[in-house]
Amino acid sequence: MNAMTNATTEPEPTFTGPTILIVDDDRANLASLEKIFRRESHEVLTASDGREALGILRNTRVDVILTDLMMPGMSGTDLLKAAQTVAPESDVILMTAFGTVETAVEAMKLGAYDFVTKPFKRLQVVRCVKRALEKQALLTENRGLRQQIRALGESEPIVGSSPPVRQLLDLVGQVAPSSATVLLHGESGTGKEIIARRIHAQSPRTGRPFIAINCAALPENILESELFGYERGAFTGANSRKEGRFTLAHEGTLLLDEIGDVSPAVQVKLLRVLQEGQFERLGGTQTLRVDVRIVAASKRDLAEEVQKGRFREDLYYRLNVIPITLPPLRDRVEDIPLLADHFLRVFAQKNGKRVQGIRRDAMELLTVHSWPGNVRELENAMERAVVLAREETIGIGELPAAITGSNSEARRDLSVAVGTPLAEVELRLIEETLRMTGGDKRVAAQLLGIATRTIYRKLEGRQPE
Repeated sequence: MNAMTNATTEPEPTFTGPTILIVDDDRANLASLEKIFRRESHEVLTASDGREALGILRNTRVDVILTDLMMPGMSGTDLLKAAQTVAPESDVILMTAFGTVETAVEAMKLGAYDFVTKPFKRLQVVRCVKRALEKQALLTENRGLRQQIRALGESEPIVGSSPPVRQLLDLVGQVAPSSATVLLHGESGTGKEIIARRIHAQSPRTGRPFIAINCAALPENILESELFGYERGAFTGANSRKEGRFTLAHEGTLLLDEIGDVSPAVQVKLLRVLQEGQFERLGGTQTLRVDVRIVAASKRDLAEEVQKGRFREDLYYRLNVIPITLPPLRDRVEDIPLLADHFLRVFAQKNGKRVQGIRRDAMELLTVHSWPGNVRELENAMERAVVLAREETIGIGELPAAITGSNSEARRDLSVAVGTPLAEVELRLIEETLRMTGGDKRVAAQLLGIATRTIYRKLEGRQPE
């Protein structure tokens, strides 16, 4: 009989934690283990043999199965194989005597999570089950993240559900159906081209070309020929006519990325296209007309560039019809787990790695990092972590030194003279840690093991409470 049915006089407890199924034909051992895990605040189910355990698994969700290896009728190995069909999400831990360790190792090859040897200590078996439950919690969390990503739909190019992202996508949805020129502003790595493509995809021009050009990546003369095209003989090496990006984007959308780096001469020609919709190829005399929607993007503050005389004011106002600012990653911290899981899946599939999740301590570092390179930096960090991962989960060791603060260049020794007041030592340590983290007080607080507010208090010269 299941040991849980013995307590008939006490009210049935309400459990919100994980469920453990203990299987053992030794009733004394069964009762002892049940008592141990009830003290750990787990819901405990018990069975005296494998067949009874299977009946429970068919009707109840179980997180961890702790089963004896040698049992009459159905062995622990047989139960493991059956559980993989009946309850594939349950982790199985085997209890074995010293002489059957080899059998337990073979069972792990068949899919068991771990094994403990008898006689075992309470702490040993509790730790083993705790590790299995932590893995279960991690997989559950990652499944939830994957469901959120799928819920966004394949048409969603931006992964995230934070208020800044929702506001951004709402604005894009309003702007996209129009023909108005859009100016995207945001730091490097915030996804300006992705937003430009989304604007195009949601516009009436979606079936026509989307053409992008990075204005900062090309010298002035090459940029001009790429934008407007050229006639045969326009310059040395021009052996045939070439159509420019404006012509190729006719009736579609043209993204002028890093528009703030365009030279004054090219700015003049761009202004004419925006005003009149016409231009000439290099070396040509024929005036060409195009119907192109312009989406410009820049990490520079163009209004400031205008004030400094580096960008034409009239071109700025032509471009700045509908300005959209993309939020940096540090302003949408709640999206970091979702993005990290998304990139993990992408690079795990790309590299053929069985990486399934990110450990909690590693995720905490990801969420407190300042991300100067924004989403692109996070993408690169996750690709590195997946490639270096030796296990099914990513830990701190797989993260870049810039995130963990463990690079040798950033590490510094702090020397203090004997007799230095403790308050001064604390302040110097905080200041040195802040220099190492680039002034990021949240990261510094985590490295020092104190609250962020404590750093502010110390820097203000207040006495500790």
